[in-house]
Amino acid sequence: MTLTALDSSSALVIVDLQNAVVSAPTTPYTGREVVARAVELARAFHEHGAPVALVRVTARADGSDATPGRIAIPAQPGSLPEGWDAIVDDLAGHPDDITVTKRTWGAFHGTDLDLQLRRRGITQIVLAGLTTSIGVESTARAAYEHGYHVTLATDAMADLDVEAHRNSIERIFPLLGETGSTTEIVEMLAKTRD
Repeated sequence: MTLTALDSSSALVIVDLQNAVVSAPTTPYTGREVVARAVELARAFHEHGAPVALVRVTARADGSDATPGRIAIPAQPGSLPEGWDAIVDDLAGHPDDITVTKRTWGAFHGTDLDLQLRRRGITQIVLAGLTTSIGVESTARAAYEHGYHVTLATDAMADLDVEAHRNSIERIFPLLGETGSTTEIVEMLAKTRD
């Protein structure tokens, strides 16, 4: 469903825009294009006094904090450069932002994201980030299950595979909430907050 409204108590949740993830070869937008649009969204949310949550994924080099299961990836100590899990400089550093560290695909499981949002009276989240079919979709599904209204900034996300991206955008996201471009969301936010 296309964007029709934003709640007056909306928050922006940006998933995995961190050094190693942004440098991956994504489609249909590059990591840098996704970051630029996320910066535009974050700026608008900050200007309107709406919360911004920056979500990053990390893991210990020895794998000791990995989620157990059949699909667990064995740790490869030293395989990732120092700072791989840091939020990109373009987004880091705003004093009011919520920072969430996760160890799974979605931003809700095992984190305090839901608590942070509920403390602020948030009823709707706008999602952006990488990758569409993994971190963003997992977070969108959990947000829906937690009872949030979900809006997805479809030009502020990308994937490693164009078909996976398209499947999320065309088949999954319409079942979870509304979709819109960065420009549409920024314009709707201004109408909601004015």
